[in-house]
Formats: sequence, C-alpha cells, structure tokens
Amino acid sequence: MIYPTLVLSSVAIGLTLLYASVMDVRERRVPFRTWYPMLVIALPMVLVSYIELFGDSVRFAAGLLVLSAMLCVFYYVASAYLHLFGGADAWAMIFITACIPVFPIEPWSGYPIIPYLPLSVIMNAVLLNLVTPVGIFAMNCIRGNRGPLRYMLVGFPVAGDTIQDEFGFVMEELTENVDGTIARRYLSFTEAIRRMIRGERRLYTRDFKRNPEEYADELRKYRKAGTVWISYGVPFIVPICAGFITAIIFGDIMTIVLQALSGVVS
Repeated sequence: MIYPTLVLSSVAIGLTLLYASVMDVRERRVPFRTWYPMLVIALPMVLVSYIELFGDSVRFAAGLLVLSAMLCVFYYVASAYLHLFGGADAWAMIFITACIPVFPIEPWSGYPIIPYLPLSVIMNAVLLNLVTPVGIFAMNCIRGNRGPLRYMLVGFPVAGDTIQDEFGFVMEELTENVDGTIARRYLSFTEAIRRMIRGERRLYTRDFKRNPEEYADELRKYRKAGTVWISYGVPFIVPICAGFITAIIFGDIMTIVLQALSGVVS
C-alpha cells in the first residue's frame, strides 16, 4: 500500500537528516531550528495519514498511536535523563516515530514481520553503526597504533598539544606522579556508561577549545603525555540517517539477512 502523504514526509525528513548529519559531523551540534521546515510539512501529513488509518481500522491506528507515543517518551527520557542519546539523535528518532509510523511504500525486500517503520529505522541504524569499529580498527592497524583490542575498535591516539582541534571523547585518565611522569589508565566502557547515567559529562575534546581555562590542567598533562587516546564518537544521527534511507528503500536489514540465511539453509 502507498501512502502519498507519508512519501512526502519521508522526502522532507530524509533531506533534513542528511543536512543534520553534515552539520553534526562538522560542528557536533544541530540547532533545533533545523527541524522546523521538515515539521511544517510532516506534521500535517501524518495527521491526514492517521485520519486515513483510523478510517481503515480503528484498532490498528490506535495501536500505532499509542506505540509511537510510548517510543517518543522513551527517546526523550533516554536523552534528557539517562544521557544515552545526544539531543539531536533523540529528536531525530522522535520526529521519525511521530511523523512516519508505517512504511510509506513497500520496500524492496518487502514488509518485515513487524511493519513498523521506526523500529526498522533504529534497528538498521544500530546494525550500520557496527561497521564503524571495523573501519577504525583498520585505520589503527595501518597507522601502527597499538592498544587494547576493544579500544582499537572505537578510538585512536591524537597529539596531546592539538587535542582541542579533534572530535571525540577522551578514553584515558591521566595522572601526574610525584616524579613528574604521567600515568595512564583507560576508562572502561562500563565506567563511561555509569558516568553518563549519573549525569557526569565525559571529557569532550571540543570543550577544551571552548573553555581552555577550565581544562588548563588536563591540557597541560595531555601535552606532557605526547599522545592521548580518544573515541571518534561518530554522531549517531549519521547511522540514523542511513538507517532511515535504507529502511524506506530496501526495508529491514535484519529481515533481509534472515531471509538470505534461510535461503542458504534451505
């Protein structure tokens, strides 16, 4: 089935996600006003679509509305209180969930078992995001960077005297010994997650450039250490954008993989 109103919304949201991804990669921020033109188009279109859906099946449309509302609340709480999403990432998923609850057209691979577009988008985004560690690991191998395997998959060393010009989160905790030498300790993933849940900010490299006085001691130790490992921190809005486009055109990646595997087994 084709929903012309949602096709129009998909184009508006897709173009906005592409623009927001470029902004987030370059500046690591997406002003909220970025979403305004898209919402002017998408909100009226989804209202018309829900009217059509309620006309076809009240139970189905009501279920979509409740599920979408619950997911929107989840993304907001996960961003604002649990700090599991960046603000732009959360708003992107909220607007996708609120404005395009079903597939506007049948994707190339057909409808997934659960034909709920927002679910396919977030699943595709997570799966596509798994490609990033492979690329980072390959880059570290080519450059001869050495470190624990799990850190080579998500980060790389940068020069301590220019760390403020990089994008990413500091992966090491540096302390200065009595004799003036620098001791290093990698921050574990569980420790980083606990800090985020407690609302404690991880050290972000661009903060050093914006507030050099506040981080003067850290910058001094980074310069003395020579190099510091940081996680690249690809903005999640990039895989969200890729997940949205692939979901609209190709469908649910997990469904495609399962279909391929079932074909091999049979």
